[in-house]
Amino acid sequence: MLETYAFAIMLVILISSTIAGLPMGIAMIVSSIFYLLMAGRDVGLASEMVLNGVFGNFVALAVPLFIFAANIMNAGQISDRLLKFSLALVGRLPGGLAQVNILTSLIFSGMSGSAVSDVAGVGKILTNMMISENRYPRGFAGAITATSSVVGPIFPPSIPMVFYALISSTSVGALFLGGVVPALLIVIVLSIVVMVIAKLRGFPVEEAIPLRAFPLIFLRAIPPLMMPILLLGGIYSGAFTPTEAAAVSAFYALLLSVFAYKAIGFKDFLNLVIGTVKTTAVVTLVLCGAFIFNYVVTIEQIPQATFDFINQFELTTVTFFLAINALYLVMGCFLDVSTIMLVITPLFIPAAAAMGIDLHHFGIVVVFNMMIGLITPPYGILLFIIKALNGIPLGEMISEIWIFVGVLIALLMLITYVPELVLWLPRTAGLIT
Repeated sequence: MLETYAFAIMLVILISSTIAGLPMGIAMIVSSIFYLLMAGRDVGLASEMVLNGVFGNFVALAVPLFIFAANIMNAGQISDRLLKFSLALVGRLPGGLAQVNILTSLIFSGMSGSAVSDVAGVGKILTNMMISENRYPRGFAGAITATSSVVGPIFPPSIPMVFYALISSTSVGALFLGGVVPALLIVIVLSIVVMVIAKLRGFPVEEAIPLRAFPLIFLRAIPPLMMPILLLGGIYSGAFTPTEAAAVSAFYALLLSVFAYKAIGFKDFLNLVIGTVKTTAVVTLVLCGAFIFNYVVTIEQIPQATFDFINQFELTTVTFFLAINALYLVMGCFLDVSTIMLVITPLFIPAAAAMGIDLHHFGIVVVFNMMIGLITPPYGILLFIIKALNGIPLGEMISEIWIFVGVLIALLMLITYVPELVLWLPRTAGLIT
């Protein structure tokens, strides 16, 4: 009797334990083990899924290494040098500090692969600069910081793309390259929108930096700017894998911060390691839970049932993508990125493949979608982080964020229905056919 309703009982346990406050990773592990017991299956399968899916996967090792690299960059002087470099380049444009915010996020994203790291590091500094002396409205400063930070996981490297590669068996390198054009489009469009808003609302431009100061600013920025070049150049030249690239980026950031800038001492290093271990533990719990949960979903033939359900509506790729985007935009308002990527996305990958959609294109669309969710109320985790770090009331940011959400949704539609914007670079590099 229990075997018949095992999956339904598992879902009840998962939902109720999550509502009760149990972390998602633990909730998935507990509910999945209950399923195995009720279905009369070997509970040892749970350990096997974890060992094979997480600890036996070389790609998964890239996640803690990218987290470590981002933590080092936030603790050292790397962010400061990038900020001054961006200020020299775009500070004189309308809405100067907002433009600096956007450009710095792009550069920083080429090193960290995390929107949260961007907001908590250089984003915190820039937001404080913007709201000092009431130069910009607090809500606008928080909104543009949150919005510009979403470029982090879209421009390579990207932690969510590593997750997607794990569950879809796609190429990490192709996914990284596929995110370049969409990320640049975000930066260009946001810059134009900020210019228009700055003109309409009379936002200030920054004081001109003397020409004699430019060489020193550029020279000081060269070492940090070399990191994404080293990382991506190494991957696409074949010198090292994406996982090895994560290790190289972490080591390079450590060399700069410890030996070149002398900004991190032994005690600081220990705190960075402890912080990285804590964050990695949370991520690993979610990964472990997701692999066990996805095993249960597979043996219950949920992906096939999902495909059959979708297929009965005779959707075209246009309507399929429209439905997927609508669903993900709604889910992004309430669920965190790791849950959507590791639990929900595997249900739709077989359907996308069966419809002839390139899974690399599908992955970039999914990641882009989830990044919009990071700034969309009521959840909008990046808005909550800015509120905690900079003390900006949530309501003020929400009133300013909608124009940026609208612009990002328009860009999402563009990359969804013009797949060459995603696939052109990977094809040119010979990573996909």
